[in-house]
Amino acid sequence: MGTPEQMKALSIQGQTQDPITGDGSTCSAAQIKADSNCAEGTESPVHLPEDILHRIHALMPIRDAAQAACVSHAFLRSWRYYPRLILSVDSLGIKDYGSKYDELTRDFISRVDHIMQNHSGMGVKEFRLENYPCSTMDPSTVDRWVQVAITPGIKEFDLSLFELSDIKYSFPCSLLSGERGSSIQSLMLAGCSLRSLEQAGFMSSLTNLDLHSVDVTGEELFCFLSNSYALEKISLWNCNNIICLKIPCQLQKLNFLEVLDCEMLEMIDSNAPNLSTLSCSGRQTHISLGHASQVRKIRFRCDYSSNALDYAITKLPLIAPNLQILYLSIIDETINIPTAFGKFLQLKHLEIILHAPNSLDFDFCCLISFLDASPALETFILRIGMPTIRHDSIVEDVISDSSHPLHLSESCYDNLKNVMITGFCSAKSMIELTIHIMVKTKSLECLTLDTTRGHDRRFANIDRCWPMDAEALVEAGKARIAIQRYIEGRVPVAVNLKVIEPCSKCSY
Repeated sequence: MGTPEQMKALSIQGQTQDPITGDGSTCSAAQIKADSNCAEGTESPVHLPEDILHRIHALMPIRDAAQAACVSHAFLRSWRYYPRLILSVDSLGIKDYGSKYDELTRDFISRVDHIMQNHSGMGVKEFRLENYPCSTMDPSTVDRWVQVAITPGIKEFDLSLFELSDIKYSFPCSLLSGERGSSIQSLMLAGCSLRSLEQAGFMSSLTNLDLHSVDVTGEELFCFLSNSYALEKISLWNCNNIICLKIPCQLQKLNFLEVLDCEMLEMIDSNAPNLSTLSCSGRQTHISLGHASQVRKIRFRCDYSSNALDYAITKLPLIAPNLQILYLSIIDETINIPTAFGKFLQLKHLEIILHAPNSLDFDFCCLISFLDASPALETFILRIGMPTIRHDSIVEDVISDSSHPLHLSESCYDNLKNVMITGFCSAKSMIELTIHIMVKTKSLECLTLDTTRGHDRRFANIDRCWPMDAEALVEAGKARIAIQRYIEGRVPVAVNLKVIEPCSKCSY
């Protein structure tokens, strides 16, 4: 039958409910016995003020907080004001149903319903709902949760929806008006639509706005932004109804703008005076940053454009004249020699990533234009992600003469100290570019030639490198021969040459 203490604990266990599932408590008898005094409302050996217990409870993950509410009346009272509702399949401990997504969805809805019904709606500071992989939920189900969650005093709201139905959930913007909206500091919406944004009112505390796969027009968004003066960071991803993105001048604190893969976007027109970082990707768009002389960092990825390098070197110096850090990621480039009409007078760090240009004989020497346009440059990184077998390999060119320094440009790079090339190959123009840099750079301290896919970005957590197939390993061998034959003998004594070759963890 067990000891009296065990029976007492089991009796309490049968009388309590799990605040997540609504079922009988799943807490162990040992857990309940440990707090049986508190559960019965008698004096605990350690008596803490209720506000301290609430603070302790608020720091627990949601599953631990629910278990504590199973065994303690004090924590059960606190549960109704629990401030951090993090709702996902993982956080709620829902078991793996395999391919039975309908059963998983029913379980998820049941648990969230029980949590929201037993919460007072008061005291919520952080609400995060992620329904993946529950793909058969009705938008009305989400709506009743959202109506409870957005209460006065909430600071962080994160709603990530995955394939609810053919019609996206229409977020009720009216909930963002008045006292409820004025306390929100971070708003993240994914997989829904935004309409009637003028109902949102003034978002006086909002500093971070993140919209992912949200149906919203540029005009609607402009209205919302105009009432969000405190914004510091805006991230838009895959918002395909925006054609013209306008950032109002009222956003005096905005320093970070990210616009990624918005397919219909044609123009970014920002008048935020203190913008310092711009990140954009997709097709080429017209960019105007007004008088934002504070822009210091740009990440620019241009997909499927034949003249992206030319656009970058001719337009970006005019768009951001005080740029210091520039990341360029280019796909399918065919134009080899961009002409520098402007100068990156303050650029110190330049990283160019080239992915599979249409021409296998891409002329790497065209990149010298970027070096010529950047007199203050200190670090230059070039990453190659091209077809692995080079048809212009200098190793196989028996008539090639690289015994004399080439005069590809008259400019000297007086501040350049660190150069790294990953995906280094045996192309003749790659060797010529490297020799040119060594000859024209008296300040060079470190030259890293990496014949792998990027040893500096290997998967440290799983102790793996970026994988290389058989052809890539063959090309790496040719690149090593080219380095020995044409580069090593020219390296100045003061320069630290690092040659990185594939290891056993680079192959598939």
